[in-house]
Amino acid sequence: MLYSFARPFLFLADAERAHNLSLAALKIAPIPSSGCTDPVLSQDFASLHFANPVGLAAGYDKNAEVPLEILRLGFGFTEVGTLTPLPQSGNPRPRLFRLAEDRAVINRMGFNNAGQDAALARLAKLSGRVKSGPIGINIGANKDSADRVADYVSGVRKMEPFADYLTINISSPNTPGLRALQDKAALDDLLGQAMAARVQGKPVFLKVAPDLQPADIDDIVEVAMARGVAALIVSNTTIGRPALKSRYSGESGGLSGAPLRDLAQQRLVDFRKASGGQIALIGVGGITSAQDAYARIRAGASLVQIYSALVYEGPGLAARINNGLVRLLKADGFQGLADAVGVDA
Repeated sequence: MLYSFARPFLFLADAERAHNLSLAALKIAPIPSSGCTDPVLSQDFASLHFANPVGLAAGYDKNAEVPLEILRLGFGFTEVGTLTPLPQSGNPRPRLFRLAEDRAVINRMGFNNAGQDAALARLAKLSGRVKSGPIGINIGANKDSADRVADYVSGVRKMEPFADYLTINISSPNTPGLRALQDKAALDDLLGQAMAARVQGKPVFLKVAPDLQPADIDDIVEVAMARGVAALIVSNTTIGRPALKSRYSGESGGLSGAPLRDLAQQRLVDFRKASGGQIALIGVGGITSAQDAYARIRAGASLVQIYSALVYEGPGLAARINNGLVRLLKADGFQGLADAVGVDA
């Protein structure tokens, strides 16, 4: 109810400014824990424990400023970043657009972040503090890097000690040429070096784009499984443009939010089919409700992530999705969330 009151005022501000205001608010506002503790949602995944399956996707807390505060909002896990070896300002503004009529967002941020060293200093301060869920670190390559694979390798080495898991992000459409790393030979080289760079053996997830052909999906699954990737995050934003109403629909960048739901759901189904359920999946894209999250779980996702829906639904969305999932799981007779994963596959 409070967010419903505040949203019109936030929407008066530029989208990126409103984003920064929300980060500032999380730093100073007292946040009572709103985590759902029903054991039906609890599961072990990739050698980590998750009290619930709803995570915050990378892109919101780019610089690891508020991970503990995010977890207190009811999220079962959160993912900071994308973090690059060196700081970079990203693409020129404006670069973030609300498509309110479509309940969507277009961004062309371009991995704007303060660099891995700045985030590392913040994450180091969390050592020993109680946290209610895993904190993942999403790593990327600098736009002007002469060797992007080397950027990922250095990111793994530097950030692994402070991560519960690492995500290799090669699927953003806003860094020119980055998605070419999804090609089979390039991906095999990247993952081979990145996995070998680990010292502690932390789980590695791979974030993929929704704009893929069937052969691409088969290749990604084959390489990811061969290289020991713990899970695929399906998927990032799309460069496609379904029918949209907003005047910002023609802006370049990645589209997220409600219009991505069906495409992201289908890609999850495709990856589940291609892998035969042999690699774990995390569903992302257009999830706005418990019903959306449940559909991903039944299609094969062990975890889900949200982000753009928070713009329209507010910070209580994770708790509402979790409470809805409890009702849906129990109504269908499942003893635990893991029992529902892939039942529709």
